Amino acid sequence: MQTKAILAQSDVINVLDAAQKEADSNSWPVTIAVTDDGGHLLALRRLDGAAPFSAEVATQKARSAALGRKETQVFEEMINGGRTAFVTAPLQGLLSGGVPITVDGHVVGAVGISGVKPDQDVQVAKAGVAAITG
Repeated sequence: MQTKAILAQSDVINVLDAAQKEADSNSWPVTIAVTDDGGHLLALRRLDGAAPFSAEVATQKARSAALGRKETQVFEEMINGGRTAFVTAPLQGLLSGGVPITVDGHVVGAVGISGVKPDQDVQVAKAGVAAITG
């Protein structure tokens, strides 16, 4: 039987706090979503000033990164590069800002950020991931 790492509640809080610190240091009003490896929401934090819509977008970005096992920016670039049929994939968060959390080569969850420019969403997501993966 195989075993796998999972995100503990303390990990989720560390991700949220690190992502918020990055967003706050840049005065970026974002929503931060953290999911498990199956794309199920573990936590959501909407910062002051973040649009209500960003809560759903951040959640879907995290879900897509977890299920797709890669950054959602890859999906966005694929579509923008001409593979438009990919928009029919059964995922909704195909925009930059979703980053998987990988431990020992296995995806254990993901972070999704929404609220600012695509590269800024990615920057905040990666700060969250770095809090637990080094």
